[in-house]
Amino acid sequence: MFSKDIGIDLGTANVSIHVRGKGVVLDEPSVVAIESETKRVLAVGEEAHRMVGRTPGNIIAIRPLRDGVIADFEITEIMLKAFIDRVGGRSWYSRPRILICAPTNITSVEQKAIREAAERSGAKDVFLEEEPKAAAIGAGMDIYQPSGNMVVDIGGGTTDVAVLSMGDVVTASSIKVAGDKFDEAIMKYIKNKYKLLIGERTSEDIKIKIGTVYDNGFRDEIDIRGRDMVTGLPLTVTIYSDEVREALWEPVSWIVSAAKSVLERTPPELSADIIDRGVILTGGGALLGGLDALLAEELKVPVLIAEDPMHCVVKGTGLLLDHLDRTPRRSDNSRR
Repeated sequence: MFSKDIGIDLGTANVSIHVRGKGVVLDEPSVVAIESETKRVLAVGEEAHRMVGRTPGNIIAIRPLRDGVIADFEITEIMLKAFIDRVGGRSWYSRPRILICAPTNITSVEQKAIREAAERSGAKDVFLEEEPKAAAIGAGMDIYQPSGNMVVDIGGGTTDVAVLSMGDVVTASSIKVAGDKFDEAIMKYIKNKYKLLIGERTSEDIKIKIGTVYDNGFRDEIDIRGRDMVTGLPLTVTIYSDEVREALWEPVSWIVSAAKSVLERTPPELSADIIDRGVILTGGGALLGGLDALLAEELKVPVLIAEDPMHCVVKGTGLLLDHLDRTPRRSDNSRR
């Protein structure tokens, strides 16, 4: 009676939490800062993210999730506990029911890790749901009708592509290429071309400010600072948007291929619906300049960016919480 229902988008880059009746109450980076020798937790979330690449040797800023799954179980548990406490999810007299989203093709071992981390963070019951399903619902798609809906959810660690009908996934693909791989590709390109070493934050900055994957004739630029590999001294160079497009070509081509493969495996009747309705882009990667135009050109179907794409998954968990009693407690191998 007193317990809260909580929806969590456990993302590689960000954790978002929806509390039933309150809406989205938390959206913070998936980062934990700890003291390396004592393992004492110093900061979680936004405060820890500010420390990335800027800490002394005895402090480590850890991202406990990699490629959409748990890479460090203990740190994930600490992070979840801190976030759940921050939103008032746990109390001495009640424990929350938690609905967590996960990529479509994770293994039973990875599912079990997510479930156990949530249980040890204080959950009474844990429900797992597929990310693209939550993303589609959060984007306002009516997936419960007998018609085809296609969503491409590009997060920090994974891209999930799915066609949904009658409230469930018909065909899907999940690849470990998303925002993090975009950042890595930019860092590698600048290292090779300019012999300049830059950090994750600078790379992400470039992606957000001038990142584009489609040639529309517009050219933007940004000045970046890093360490010259030849002299070892700080150096400033100017990067242009067409260079970023070149740097991102490979990871983006993997996303295009994944979307094509899902469409090729989609039943003809549902394919016809997708031509009418279009493909919806969700997740932070949907904001990458020109990605919608590139996908529309390659897939030969309309591609639309969802409203507030970064919060579609967590908003979807909020809507799924209203029907939590009808959500199956998926067994650890139900999606294999």
